[in-house]
Amino acid sequence: MAKHYQIDDALFYQIVEHWHDSNLSNEEKLSRSFQGLLDQVSIEMDKIDEVIGLKPTCQMGCAFCCYFPIIVTELEAKLIKQALSQLPKARYQQIYQHLLTYQSVYAEKLKKARALDFYEGIDFKKQYRELDLPCPLLNLETNACMAYQVRPIPCRTYVNYMDPEICKSNRMPEETVSFEFLYQPYFEALNDFLQWLYQEGNTGNVEYPDDIYHEDYLINWLKPEYLDQLNEK
Repeated sequence: MAKHYQIDDALFYQIVEHWHDSNLSNEEKLSRSFQGLLDQVSIEMDKIDEVIGLKPTCQMGCAFCCYFPIIVTELEAKLIKQALSQLPKARYQQIYQHLLTYQSVYAEKLKKARALDFYEGIDFKKQYRELDLPCPLLNLETNACMAYQVRPIPCRTYVNYMDPEICKSNRMPEETVSFEFLYQPYFEALNDFLQWLYQEGNTGNVEYPDDIYHEDYLINWLKPEYLDQLNEK
């Protein structure tokens, strides 16, 4: 009998319910929920691989997809920066200096990328990809993500099951797959958790509901005026 994949939304809600009922601070509860939901997305990706009987050909050091535009909410941007600030000091400072250098080295490309309206559909992705602008969190020496544990959901759901040379030779490969349906249970659980905190009168440094609906490029959330906040460790 053929296997069929069916997502269980309850697994996502169990994560936020677990941390909501803990004795941690609201800031820590939100941080743990965010990490747990991202991990659950990765678990769901593994389930899909098992059902379809395929494994992604994406490997460590293969970073072609790290040149696509990454769009996240202000809430996610705050949680990513919070996670970075909790890293060991030496690693944290390394990432901070990397981000400062990135802003300088890619100043012209960043200017062009920021001018692209991401509400204009697939065309903006093509124009962005043609800039060959790497993700600000990509280590170009190792081709590894400097914040892999909290990499955003678009990075977790975009895969290639075909020959990896396809990505190398084509900026916009048609053979790749994005499991965007996983966004729904992830965002719904995160939103419900923020609603609980809002009703309790304490969402910490999160402006609810604004932060969960305000989207922008990751390159904008990590631009210079925000990097100083990152360096307040």
